[in-house]
Amino acid sequence: MSAPEAEHRNESHSLTLPDVSGAVPTSAEARAKHRIAVLEDELQYMKQERRGKQRKTTFYVSQGRAIRHMGIHLFLFHAKFNGVLLWLHERLMQLNVDDSQDMLKQLKRGANAMHGNNTSTLKDLVAAWINQDFHPPSLLKSDDKHAHGFIHEICGKLLCPSEWDWGDDHVKAGIHNRTSDYIVSENSWPLFLYENYMVKLDNLEQGLFRSKILVQAFKAVFTSPSSTREADRDGDGADILENNRRARQQLNQVKVKTCVASIINMRKVTPCSLAYVVCQVCFALSNVSSWHTVNGDFDYEAFWSNIMDFFENVPGPVTQQRVDQLLEWWTRKVFSKNHCEDLTPAVVSRMSVTSLVEQRKALEDAAFDSE
Repeated sequence: MSAPEAEHRNESHSLTLPDVSGAVPTSAEARAKHRIAVLEDELQYMKQERRGKQRKTTFYVSQGRAIRHMGIHLFLFHAKFNGVLLWLHERLMQLNVDDSQDMLKQLKRGANAMHGNNTSTLKDLVAAWINQDFHPPSLLKSDDKHAHGFIHEICGKLLCPSEWDWGDDHVKAGIHNRTSDYIVSENSWPLFLYENYMVKLDNLEQGLFRSKILVQAFKAVFTSPSSTREADRDGDGADILENNRRARQQLNQVKVKTCVASIINMRKVTPCSLAYVVCQVCFALSNVSSWHTVNGDFDYEAFWSNIMDFFENVPGPVTQQRVDQLLEWWTRKVFSKNHCEDLTPAVVSRMSVTSLVEQRKALEDAAFDSE
């Protein structure tokens, strides 16, 4: 056999052998198939990464909405922010600089969006509540903020500092003309904070932070607008939270609208959350169309601090007891119907179901002993 024939025979034979080396195929068709497979894997990875990023974005935005509801400014109130959102420190430790900045952007986005939502919602609701409860001669229109504030008879009464009598024409003129004797600032408690919108000048603490409009606004922000219809009775916020939880369990693949109290796991009313609602109601009653920290002589940040001081900087245990009773009153108004957390084993052991079980056991033992 000649040399060329032998070489041809060897090449033909080699083509029939299976490729067991694991090397990448070298033919054009094989390389194309291999490249397609690699691109499909990359596309699948990118889809998974995108879904993961979308889930993170949704989570961060929702937490940002919760931050805004709690009324905590990241810088001005960083101590309380760090104490409430402990997950943030842990998450930041796990992320690089770019991911951390992206997360903070999403938190800010959610906070700003929810602040706008609350402002818009309460603008409509507060107008409806005033028209319903006070029947003013000129109805308050939610789409005309310039007709709110001290221009409107009822809004003016509710915003009037509690130390002045809105029924006095001299007081009204002084406020309207912004004279030095009638400066409306954060250093006064507005009348809308008081129960039945009445104040006792010799006992300014009596009825403070117990007004109907505050209860309505708190429920609208943290539980649901529909729950505001029962502001005069104990609240059903606990039931709303439980219904939210069950809905998420049953429809874990379906988007379920969740109330804010459920997002931040709120079970009790706090001074922080109450201060946020007070500032929102004050803005809704005013004739200012866009949010500003300082409105004329009124500083909302200083007002916030005054509210927090009322609850946290108390002169002694007697005052602290009154503050605790006030917060318990608020919790009952918003979350009263569910006391599952108070059903400790010791409490349950004294209830009739447990007592009956013990009685039946005792009767069974007595019958056995008698035999």
